[in-house]
Amino acid sequence: MLLLITGLFALFLLIGMPVAFALMLASIPVFVLTGTMPPTVAIQKMVTATQSFPLLAVPFFIFAGNLMNSTGITNRLITFARLLTGWLAGGLGQVSIALSLMMGGISGSAVADAAMEARLLGPSMIAKGGYSKPATAAVLAFGSIITATIPPSIGLILFGFINEVSIGRLFLAGIVPGILLTAVLMVTAWIVAKRSGYEPDLARPPTFRELLASFRESIWALAFPVILIVGFRFGFFTATEAGAFLVFYALFVGFFVYRELTFASLLEATKGSIADLGMVMLLIMMAAVLGYAVTLEQGPQHIAAMVTSLTQNPLMILTLVLLLLLVSGMFIEGAANILLVTPIVLPVLIHAGFDPIHMGILIVTLINIGGLTPPVGVIMFTVCGILNVKTGEFTRASIPYFIGLFVFLVLLVAFPALSLYVPNHVM
Repeated sequence: MLLLITGLFALFLLIGMPVAFALMLASIPVFVLTGTMPPTVAIQKMVTATQSFPLLAVPFFIFAGNLMNSTGITNRLITFARLLTGWLAGGLGQVSIALSLMMGGISGSAVADAAMEARLLGPSMIAKGGYSKPATAAVLAFGSIITATIPPSIGLILFGFINEVSIGRLFLAGIVPGILLTAVLMVTAWIVAKRSGYEPDLARPPTFRELLASFRESIWALAFPVILIVGFRFGFFTATEAGAFLVFYALFVGFFVYRELTFASLLEATKGSIADLGMVMLLIMMAAVLGYAVTLEQGPQHIAAMVTSLTQNPLMILTLVLLLLLVSGMFIEGAANILLVTPIVLPVLIHAGFDPIHMGILIVTLINIGGLTPPVGVIMFTVCGILNVKTGEFTRASIPYFIGLFVFLVLLVAFPALSLYVPNHVM
């Protein structure tokens, strides 16, 4: 039955069916053919999947991210990022990577960050920065992966929810890896810029006074990650309550500080959030049904037995699981992958002696890398669609950044303290 479920799911994806419907239809044989469970249980699982307090963090952070883009915060962060990095080789490419680090503390979505930067920075990088369209798409797409690592990442929320891992600890664990990933990508962009002759965007480094003035303008956005960490450390709020706080924080900044948020833009942000949330919740509901079906067929036990029959070495087990996640990330959208695959493979990794918090950062980052690869790379298609770039050209331009990501993943595997030090000492 597991082979039938896998085959149906792969077939539905190949014919272009939306992932959520592919998840649901692939689970039908378990409820119809086996007779072990009535079909009404599938409906119950859909409803049960939405009845979770930690899951409330998802709509809050989605709404807050859309609000931040309507308050003028994003434009101020672009100015600050330009002063910080625009004078380096690669100019606007470096600005986009620094901006992804800052936006990671606000939006929590790699796809949203990639789409926003492709619209705001993409045309300038092509017209003024000397970047080709494929090179522009590559640096913008890979920079967005930072957003999926830095708290409050939607991917980390879903991972913590579905695997019953502390979301607060996952948020704290993503800080150092997010900063390290930013540094790796900036070095990669610098090397690419030197080889390709991309000029800096600014003629000189900024003065301290210029940086301070821009920092003051951006302080309302930059302060939130600090508030988040302090709140978790002293128990002021949970991840869900932090999301609700950020919504009110964004409304306050938009209406009373920058005074750029209007009721029309508030309505637009609300509509966008509803559309985003509808997609995410549909995936959660359908993944819950298929996940239950796979559990009934003892999928996790079969996967664990298969992996352990190949090797007992923990590092080899981790390598096999990461390869499985990388391949699945090429075919399944990130949120669905986290909801569907991680409950199967995480017990295998924990049994091999790996920390679930460390694995959470590693797995969510790796799954989002799948969004950069054919045939179902959501981040890749988003950026390429906006900038009108062919996927083959994008892939060729992405090779240096794939090498950079490989170096980052090796460092993250070799040094677990990169992700575990902060949560272990703060919480």
